[in-house]
Amino acid sequence: MERAILALEDGHFFYGYAFSGYKLKETGGEVIFNTSMTGYQEILTDPSYKGQIVVMTGAEIGNYGINDEDSQSDRIWVNGFVVKDVPATYSNYRAKKSLKEYLEENNVIGIFGVDTRAVVRVLRDYGVMKGYIGIGDISPQEAVRKARSVPDISQLNLVKEVSTSKVYRWTQKSWKWPEGYTEQTEFHYKVAVIDYGVKKDILRLLADRNLELICFPHNVSAEEVLSINPDGIFLSNGPGDPAILTYQIQQIKKLIASEKPIFGICLGHQLLSWAFGSRTYKLEFGHHGGNHPVKNLKTGRVEITAQNHNYATDESKLPQDVEITHINLNDNTVEGMRHKNYPVFSIQHHPEAAPGPHDSFYIFDEFYNLIKACKK
Repeated sequence: MERAILALEDGHFFYGYAFSGYKLKETGGEVIFNTSMTGYQEILTDPSYKGQIVVMTGAEIGNYGINDEDSQSDRIWVNGFVVKDVPATYSNYRAKKSLKEYLEENNVIGIFGVDTRAVVRVLRDYGVMKGYIGIGDISPQEAVRKARSVPDISQLNLVKEVSTSKVYRWTQKSWKWPEGYTEQTEFHYKVAVIDYGVKKDILRLLADRNLELICFPHNVSAEEVLSINPDGIFLSNGPGDPAILTYQIQQIKKLIASEKPIFGICLGHQLLSWAFGSRTYKLEFGHHGGNHPVKNLKTGRVEITAQNHNYATDESKLPQDVEITHINLNDNTVEGMRHKNYPVFSIQHHPEAAPGPHDSFYIFDEFYNLIKACKK
């Protein structure tokens, strides 16, 4: 084990030990914390974390290892991983390797032995900030200097780094015991998916509902999407600041005007906010974890949700023809909305919620039913 340091741009620094990424030696990014107790494999492979160093609040991370089924993409996307403790052994009937081995395979720095409670207190008090992880003999002054030199995430187009480069079809359905993953055999409606960094479990839940999925790169034109005559359009999650995606916003405006049913999640929700005429703003320390309460304003039901976003919709700038459907009960931020004149709606949190909770699965049924109603 080698000594490691996590430094924040405001001057705070924390010591720990590296358990992966020895060849890389250093990394930087926006430092955020995640309150999920489980699901570290899904977090690591969620493309929405591109550009970020993730600090886990759970005391022990890695105890059930890594399996072949739960990854949300084909690689790890986080810039760095910070935990309190990593167990020497792992135990799960599906596990194939340790967290350490997985991070090493993907050349990602992981450090442990850090007082993660103290890191979280700093981020809650002072907000999300840029950070740096260094392995070896690095002074706190040098580490802080490097943290300050990390590019601001609002200046980076991270979507182009995580999106697909070519059109592809998706037919895999959700994992079930004991069959595992199965393939679609029935297709009801055609859906164009714009991949800004889509998670696999989102696609699987859409496939579960017998939707034929054709996935496009982030920079696809509205004309190309409409050329396949889709019955519905899905706007995926993804990383970074939506404000810099001006081309994508312009294409979404055209798609709204086509009067096709549209459903957006997370970044897709934020891009719809801009397309509707509103804007987004950066939250102080974001929403990252699997325990956020969200109220459905139509039913009055409170759902426990999984979330991963640093930006929120500016409610004050939404036009009158857009209705807020869900709110976050922690801070009253917008968690869902729908257009009153077009068949368009969106959700800020992650209703697919791998590994859970599953309170919001019904939202995928609402998309299916919206397509069905519009076809009639």
